[in-house]
Amino acid sequence: MNILYIVPYVPNLIRVRPYQLIRTLLRRGHRVTVATVWTSAQEAADLQQLTIAGARVLAQPQPRWRSLLNSIGALPTATPLQAVYSWQPALAQMVLTAIQHEQFDVVHVEHLRGACYGLHLQAWCHRHQMNLPVVWDSVDCISHLFAQAAQRSRSRQGRWMTKLELARTRTYEGWLVHQFNQIVVTSAADQGALAQLAEQHPPQDSLDAARFQVLPNGVDLAYFSPNGIAREPATLVFSGKLSYHANVTAAIQLVEEIMPLVWAQRPEVQLYLVGKDPSPQVRALATPPGTAQSSPQVVVTGTVDDIRPYLRKATLAVAPIPYGTGIQNKVLEALACGTPVIASPQAISALAIDTQSEVWVAPDPPTFAQMILRLLADPERCAALGQRGRAFVERHHSWQAAAAQLEKIYTRARNERL
Repeated sequence: MNILYIVPYVPNLIRVRPYQLIRTLLRRGHRVTVATVWTSAQEAADLQQLTIAGARVLAQPQPRWRSLLNSIGALPTATPLQAVYSWQPALAQMVLTAIQHEQFDVVHVEHLRGACYGLHLQAWCHRHQMNLPVVWDSVDCISHLFAQAAQRSRSRQGRWMTKLELARTRTYEGWLVHQFNQIVVTSAADQGALAQLAEQHPPQDSLDAARFQVLPNGVDLAYFSPNGIAREPATLVFSGKLSYHANVTAAIQLVEEIMPLVWAQRPEVQLYLVGKDPSPQVRALATPPGTAQSSPQVVVTGTVDDIRPYLRKATLAVAPIPYGTGIQNKVLEALACGTPVIASPQAISALAIDTQSEVWVAPDPPTFAQMILRLLADPERCAALGQRGRAFVERHHSWQAAAAQLEKIYTRARNERL
């Protein structure tokens, strides 16, 4: 197939879903044109990886001032800021030029932030009597995420954004799911949340189940793999984008509520908070220099070139995510590295995983701390948990399987055009 893949951020190892789906579709023999915006020199460089993989790239810079201007323009309207944040007229024109000069079989549009391009393209196609199917990969239900953040976020940005966006996002997402040939999400919970919104907002009809598909994330099993090197003792890792409000909340809870219970019995345990753009609240969690410990109890790394060494050396990966949507890539990546994982129920809610033998689940801080201490005290049990976790992702979360399912969704969209 010839696929036009519109994504409102540069696909890379952080934005792993579009990055891996595009690369896997290319390896499976499809032609893929990627349309996106970039916001930094590093993101512009990341686009070269897609070109090397065989994709054609249409890209435009998205200065911060443009996103801010887009958001300000939406403030007096009912449109969510999320829906206009990544709008770039120059990219929209590149997309329209592309569909006029090349015959695409399907258009793939990712995220609420990218939906504006799909709507713009569909309006143009309608005016020019062109029938081009559009698949919207919402990834997550943003309203569902904001509703949780309103109750549980400890990030100032998260609380502010929730208050501003929740009502308008609910209405907009409820309308949006009726606008595309096929809708894709990462989890059944997000599917249910979007379907409920669709019934509550115009046109208030039930959504055809055949148009709504769950496409779980995969994990690169070759890239994220055990390396056979002995793990460092008493070392924990929490990974993720550390400016994201759910991760900020998790990191604060981990350091303030869980780890003191661990350190009371095992003061030598080290915690690494690894990820891009740690917020000031997260940076403040790091053990200050000059403390009594021979090594810091909390290390905040900031952006790292490669997260795998941290996952591979850790005794345990911890994911006390208090709320969220979709699939937690941090959990899949740790499991793929053979690192034993202790997680909150929310962190693994989208996974059909055995919570006794493949991952351990802790519903509250005291239980979380107890599980950490139990596994640190039992290296054999710890290693076995990691091995079974790796076997789980091998069975259920390959990108090849995800791409094969996506091909079927594309075919259905072509056969059942709106």
